[in-house]
Amino acid sequence: MKRGPMKRGPMKRLLLLPALMLLTACPKPEPLPVLGQTSPFTLTAETGQSFDSKALAGHPYVADFIYTTCPGPCPRMSSQMHGIDSQVRELPVQFVSFTVDPEHDTPEKLAAYAKQFGADSRRWHFLTGSRDALNQVFRYSFKLGEVDGSMVHSTRFVLVDGQGKIRGFYSSDDSDELRKLVRDLRQLEKQTADERR
Repeated sequence: MKRGPMKRGPMKRLLLLPALMLLTACPKPEPLPVLGQTSPFTLTAETGQSFDSKALAGHPYVADFIYTTCPGPCPRMSSQMHGIDSQVRELPVQFVSFTVDPEHDTPEKLAAYAKQFGADSRRWHFLTGSRDALNQVFRYSFKLGEVDGSMVHSTRFVLVDGQGKIRGFYSSDDSDELRKLVRDLRQLEKQTADERR
């Protein structure tokens, strides 16, 4: 009795399965753009101790600019910063709030402000210093304006990687941008961890 040729339909499907899986796999996210390079700085933390930007090296951080007597956006931004921190508690990332009112915002005032927003001092730093030193950070590193006594300041959050490179600016007025900041922060920390392996 002659046997007809074997049907190869199931075998072909089995061979196609890995190829289909490759096509449907989640694409690797595009690396975040490099938008600038921050300069090293030494300022004073809310603890009264000197704070060197080297303490931020190795992991991403989120920065913003506020002042403690601000009647407008600063309290909202600080609440948002706390919210961002609470969403990434498992990550070894940092948060930095620079004052634009160094004449008023002493370390003691910043410490009281930090407490008001439930800031974890191991992760979230409030920095002050001379007007010139803060202007160097605000104007030349982050390119967001000047610390000139006018209290006019950017309300954007800035994402910085572990090498001090700026990887994103995010509007504090846009909830979609804030969600993107959290996603980008997670992506950046994952890339940092992968590079260490």
